[in-house]
Amino acid sequence: MTKVLFIRAEWDDEAGVWVATSDDVPGLATEADTLEALSAKLDVMVPELLDANGYPGVSEVPFELLARKLFVAERRVA
Repeated sequence: MTKVLFIRAEWDDEAGVWVATSDDVPGLATEADTLEALSAKLDVMVPELLDANGYPGVSEVPFELLARKLFVAERRVA
């Protein structure tokens, strides 16, 4: 079974983009406006980076994308 690669996506509030990094994919650092756009970029970038880093050849590269975004809800305090 092929190892599932772990990729983190965190919302950069200041830049207004999702930023993806990974310890499993050397050199991965990319951003996009939406998670859908980020996922599409990762579909291309992950195999390219693995090839560039000599990752053993496999036809499919499974990865898990974990997204995190901080929200603040306002309360009405009486």
